[in-house]
Amino acid sequence: MFLNRLAIKNYRNYDEIELNTDHKVNIFIGPNAQGKTNLLEAIYVLALSKSHRTHHDKQLIRWNEPYAQLYAEVDKKYGLCKLSLSVTPQGKKAKINGLEQKKLSDFIGTLNVVMFAPEDLEIVKGAPGIRRRFLDMEIGQVHPGYLYEMTQYQKVLNQRNNYLKQLPGFPAATDPMLEIWDEQLAQYGSKIIKKRQSFIKKLQKWAEYIHSGITNDLEKLRVEYRPSIETGDPEEETILFERFMIKLKQMKDQEIRRGTTLVGPHRDDMMFFINDKEVQVYGSQGQQRTAALSLKLAELELIHEELGEYPVLLLDDVLSELDPYRQTQLIETFQDKVQTFITTTALDSVNMDKLSDAAIYHVKNGSVQDK
Repeated sequence: MFLNRLAIKNYRNYDEIELNTDHKVNIFIGPNAQGKTNLLEAIYVLALSKSHRTHHDKQLIRWNEPYAQLYAEVDKKYGLCKLSLSVTPQGKKAKINGLEQKKLSDFIGTLNVVMFAPEDLEIVKGAPGIRRRFLDMEIGQVHPGYLYEMTQYQKVLNQRNNYLKQLPGFPAATDPMLEIWDEQLAQYGSKIIKKRQSFIKKLQKWAEYIHSGITNDLEKLRVEYRPSIETGDPEEETILFERFMIKLKQMKDQEIRRGTTLVGPHRDDMMFFINDKEVQVYGSQGQQRTAALSLKLAELELIHEELGEYPVLLLDDVLSELDPYRQTQLIETFQDKVQTFITTTALDSVNMDKLSDAAIYHVKNGSVQDK
């Protein structure tokens, strides 16, 4: 997968720019707060229709402008694909090769990306919500229908929570309305859990292999899924559905007392272990960083395994965060496999001797010049 051209208009601090990005490595260099990350974010939004930095689409639109427009030409294994995404305060419109998509889930996955930024260390050591968001965004790229299921699940969850708040503290033995919400929650929830199980199992395979290489076989990384219902190995949705319903019945009184749903994918987590020790608790910062790096490199291989081609790699001010050995490992991994976009404040933080077919773009106050 290759991003040949990028055009943006009224996006963040950019008025209007067009870039030919048909190099294996594209480096955006410039001082902080000039717009380098905004360019990588624009590529990310074209892939997933949402930002990794904000939940508010209005923040993507240039100040005092009515809309933002993003455009890309992507060379995929089956041909050239032209993507267009317009962002307004009222919503988004997406087109593939000029044809408007009825659902954003039909647009997502046309361009695949893996983003690696310093804040991705939070995937390992941060709150569970960060890991759930990581899972949702990455699974959504290879299985766009997953995002629809997540949207439906969230709607049911909100409705169920509102209903729980209205119930008295001592409910009747049966409540027909609550039973309806339970079935719908378990229906969508079991689909989500099934896909998360499968995704993490594949991610574990690649992450363990890559992490072993980075650490010269001194450390073994294990990624473990922690759903809020009991599961064994990846199981049929019908079994997950039944276990989900049993757990809801067990937690019914407690949920009514607290007025919120305590069971489901919105309570799931993902754990990391190095040599059987929990990285979040016992790992050094170097081990946490290496685990995060292994996870991101595993994403590249997993997407290739699922889709038959590598995604575009976005490295946002991350090379300077890595010691020379880890930087070399990262560069050698992506050099001949994936097209890469890098942001940096100075070229001395990038091992240029390791790069081939690299273009340098200078970014200053919302303008970009190649050199």
